[in-house]
Amino acid sequence: MVIAADRRLRRTRKRAGSTGAELWFGAALAFVLLALAALAPWVQTHDPMLGDLTLRFIPPGDAAHWLGTDNLGRDLWSRAVAGLAWSLACALTATLIAASIGTTLGLLAAERDGWVRAIVRQVVDLVLAFPGIVAAICVIAVVGQGFWPLVLTLGLLSWPVFARVVYAEALGILERDFVTAARLAGVNRLRILVGHVLPGLRTTLLVMLAFHFADMLIAESALSFLGIGAPPGDPTWGNMLAESRQFLFRAPWMLFVPAGAIVLAVVIANLLGDGIAVALRGGRDPD
Repeated sequence: MVIAADRRLRRTRKRAGSTGAELWFGAALAFVLLALAALAPWVQTHDPMLGDLTLRFIPPGDAAHWLGTDNLGRDLWSRAVAGLAWSLACALTATLIAASIGTTLGLLAAERDGWVRAIVRQVVDLVLAFPGIVAAICVIAVVGQGFWPLVLTLGLLSWPVFARVVYAEALGILERDFVTAARLAGVNRLRILVGHVLPGLRTTLLVMLAFHFADMLIAESALSFLGIGAPPGDPTWGNMLAESRQFLFRAPWMLFVPAGAIVLAVVIANLLGDGIAVALRGGRDPD
């Protein structure tokens, strides 16, 4: 029994160590992406909107345009960095909007029984009944393109994911002894939710934020690719993908640069989410 316990302890330490490395690696890569987005005007080597028809279709590896140029002679590195700033800002803002609405309503439904809970659950089911991308297309087609219409559409259509998870987790926390003791001591409902229930949701919310950010990044790129997200011509990854379609065989790097950027950002977000999930659970793999 002692030997078996020692083996389990060693496996747990090994898993915790690898998870810590995964978390730090993901955090370091995320920091690099955020730094590139924040320093975009200084990191860009050329004006991302300015083209030169004499420099069309330069392949990657050129000294002045090391990721190549597109059909209008615009530098792909500069456009990819500008797209990073747009995509990160859009995905992060939409994620925070969804998390704020979903967490608030989820806590409210868990704490309030009766008609409040019934209304929140009905609204969640109603929003989830519509396919997200289709609903976003319909809304943006009506309100128009731009950063804030896109952000608000993505945030207001994706909050039920947070509401359902927070509701389920909060129900369990509200039944614990320390919450019961706080109620008996006369602590009001708001202080219980903010001071007792919300800290217990820390792990769940951090993991969901990372994964939801990746989903919003893909959704933003998809809508821009369809021509209803960012205004046409703006240097975003979705627009770059859309522009590369007709030049796929002549200049495939026009596709590989934005596609690779999207894949890299999504992998980093998921890597960070996995690392947070296991690290905050003391080295145990998430269920």
